[in-house]
Order: sequence, then structure tokens, then C-alpha cells
Amino acid sequence: MDSLSAVVFPTDCSLCGQELTEARGLSACRNCWDSLQPWAGPACARCGLPFASPHALDSSASLCAECREGEFEFDLARSYGLYTGHLRSLILQLKFRRRERLGRRLGELLAPVWESIQDHADPLLVPVPLHPSRKRERGFNQAELLAQGLVTKLRRAGRKPELQVETDCLCRIRATVPQTGLSIAARRENVRGVFGVDKPETPRDRVVVLIDDVMTTGATLSACARALKHAGAARVLALTLARATPQFPDFDSASSRLPVDEAGRDSA
Repeated sequence: MDSLSAVVFPTDCSLCGQELTEARGLSACRNCWDSLQPWAGPACARCGLPFASPHALDSSASLCAECREGEFEFDLARSYGLYTGHLRSLILQLKFRRRERLGRRLGELLAPVWESIQDHADPLLVPVPLHPSRKRERGFNQAELLAQGLVTKLRRAGRKPELQVETDCLCRIRATVPQTGLSIAARRENVRGVFGVDKPETPRDRVVVLIDDVMTTGATLSACARALKHAGAARVLALTLARATPQFPDFDSASSRLPVDEAGRDSA
């Protein structure tokens, strides 16, 4: 039926431009979707920052500069892949073209990343919140969609059937200017005191797993972790779909299909 619909109502893949032969509602052909790959190279043992050279692992600590300085409030962070190419393009489509179904499918990619972090009996899954004004503008919170997709995938595989997405715990107290273009210090100041916990009893003594789309400097995730730990969370881990870093710039022309001013506006 999907193939028949694609013939009757032809649509081009938003990534490669080829005509879709299946109406899967994802705006991407099967080849482009299958081309999405997790980062398998060397990375910081704590924040998951991809290293350009395996020699970075020669140190016994295997930590990036920020983690050596203890800059982050979260205990561990991991990302599925690099914020480049097709993955970057799909994230931008999700956020600025309102493709909610795409968000849940992208969230399924987080399942193997989930398995790579230390397993806990009763983790609390918390999407990074948007300010209410931004959520009204966009119509949804992309981090919530990713979390829902992850939970669906884990349940389908028989893992963590009891896992729930907690959206009423962490809140954004005030709106902020976009992080894009700000220095590391300015990013940290921009999100200082921005997050609060409405129900402190929810994260108290729990392991919290934050979910977001993109991690850049880690300032947003660190600010969220600070608020959660102040409310009594035992540990805070972070899972993001993509990691943006100058060490791996995006030269893929497929990612430039969206207007320049839309690119990376919410990078954390």
C-alpha cells in the first residue's frame, strides 16, 4: 500500500532528491535513512566528545579538556552520531518543518546508545524542556518526541517496559536567546538559572537520563543537571541524537537544503 501511495502521490527524498518509492512519512528514502551511522571512533570517556585522533586515548584518563577541568554538572553524556550530513539535515527538518513522526523515528536511533550507558533499575527519562513560548511557536518539543521514540523502541525489544517519559519535572523558567554564535562562556551564562524543578520529589534519589537533539558545548545539559541535582537527583546522564564539534565540520551539501538562519538555532 505504501509503494502504491508513493506512485500515486510521488514525493522526492528531502536528502538526495530521488523519488520516494515508499510512503513512509519520513521524507527520506530507505538508502538515505540506512546511511545514518553512529559514531564509532574514539571519544571522551565522560562527555562522549568525538576525538579526531585515536592518540587522544593514549592518556590514562581519556578525557577532553572540559572534562579534565570538571566543567560539566552531568555525570555522563553520549550521542548517537555527528551533527553533520544527513543526520543534521533530518534534525533541522524535524524542528523547522514540523515533522513529528520523524522525531519519533529518530528517537529510535538512541536505543543502542542507551544500551551503552550503565544500566539502572529505575531511571527517570526527562526531555530537555523548551520555554512555553518556543513550544507554542514550534507546536511540539523535539526532545519529547525523541524520548517517546526511544521508549517505543526499548519496549518493542522487550527492554525497560516500565520506562516512562517525565515531562512535568524539569521546566524552563525564562526564555533565552539562541545559543548559536555565542562563545562557550556566553552560552553558560545564557542558561544560568534558566531551569527549575517543579516536583522535587520526582527526581530525588533517582538516576535521571536527559534527552535532547544536539549537544554542542554541553552548557544546556549541564544547567539542567545542576537543577536536577539541586533537587536531589542521585546521578544525571545525558543522551543526545547528535554531537556538534568544530573537529568535524559539516561540508555535506545535503545539509544546506534549509535556510541558513534556521541551522542550529537551538544547539545546546
